Amino acid sequence: MRYLFYISTFIILTTIGFCTEDVSGVTTEESNMQGHMMAEQIIRWLHIFAGIMWIGLLYFFNFVNGAFAATMSGDTKKAVVPELMPRALYWFRWGAAWTWFTGVALLGLVFYMSIGGTMPADLFGDEWEGPKYYSLIAMLIPFLAVFLYDFLYKSPLAKNTRLITIISFLLIAAIGCFMTCDNWADFGYRAYNIHIGAMFGTIMAFNVWFRIWPAQQKIITAIKEGKAPDGDLVALAGLRSKHNTYLSLPLIWTMINGHTALFNIDSLGNEGYGVLLIIIALGWHIIFQCYKKSGKVKGF
Repeated sequence: MRYLFYISTFIILTTIGFCTEDVSGVTTEESNMQGHMMAEQIIRWLHIFAGIMWIGLLYFFNFVNGAFAATMSGDTKKAVVPELMPRALYWFRWGAAWTWFTGVALLGLVFYMSIGGTMPADLFGDEWEGPKYYSLIAMLIPFLAVFLYDFLYKSPLAKNTRLITIISFLLIAAIGCFMTCDNWADFGYRAYNIHIGAMFGTIMAFNVWFRIWPAQQKIITAIKEGKAPDGDLVALAGLRSKHNTYLSLPLIWTMINGHTALFNIDSLGNEGYGVLLIIIALGWHIIFQCYKKSGKVKGF
């Protein structure tokens, strides 16, 4: 995957350099804006590519491989798993990494370097007041909430699935309220959607690299040696993968709504944040139904 980094960096820097050259009849500001927009589109292209790779494999693991693995004998698992899973997990974890890195780059280009209409207009002004501090806190939430999530799901509360799900939903609702309230962060519709999406994406990428992949390495090694994998590791990897699957559909919604305010319905909360809560609940239900169906699909 390092070659993807080299190629993408070269393309982006070349594009920006070309578009910031002194072109006759074009102002420096127009040229810089053109370079900015071209870099944004290239990064978005890579972001979608990496995201398809990551989420495609996520759905394969959860809706196909899980049910299939249950049909394999011990000898078959010993032959198949050490060959299949490291290959699949390579593309899975690097797809997650590149989706996250390019997503953060887009967040900066679209929402922090193009202030106006989506973020508070005076966010980077000279005067510092209460709402501005709240806005900056809201900008950090996507990257800090993962630690609260990890703490909650390692706590005894996680043993009660219904309770921890309700707590998680209420926390998301509270974050949405904080981001959209006029007296707090005062984010626009597009801005709070993409920041909550970034929060989901950060949690998912964290799960891949720091919970699923370390556990899977030990699980695969045990299977290769003909031993029973540690049940706690199997449960951890499975649970965090399931969390990622449930978060993926709401995340896709926030990515779409980072570009449009069509669903900004004020009757459903300030900046229409109630719409996002409905979509999260609906998305979780759709994923739940997909899990139910995956257990019923049989081979020939």
